[in-house]
Amino acid sequence: MTDYTVLPLAEVPDVLGDYPGEMRMITNSVGAAQTALTWRRMPPDTGGRGSYGHSHKTQEELYLVLEGTLTFKLGEDVFEAGPSTAIRIAPEVVRSVHNDSDSDVVLVIASVRVDDVSADADMHPDFWP
Repeated sequence: MTDYTVLPLAEVPDVLGDYPGEMRMITNSVGAAQTALTWRRMPPDTGGRGSYGHSHKTQEELYLVLEGTLTFKLGEDVFEAGPSTAIRIAPEVVRSVHNDSDSDVVLVIASVRVDDVSADADMHPDFWP
């Protein structure tokens, strides 16, 4: 038995189904007990603009933009974040992201692991009309 897990990203299931891009929730695939980690690739004109936002009851999130420029809406603030930019979002802040650029955006999202992600999230309809 080992105290570590090595897993190529390609072996982590993409949870987006027919939605464009990829979202690979790494946490369960590697058996992480404390940390939640998600890798996401967003093609142009994808994300939350024109739909809902979400907040959390307990989860602080850290976003790290690896490639491209991502537009964030945090509360009433809208701004762009480019490569090598980190964004910390407190649990109660309503948030959404959208790729307004002409190229893919790649990002990583990290937080504390919770047993029931859906129970920790609150959805906010019509957040980013």
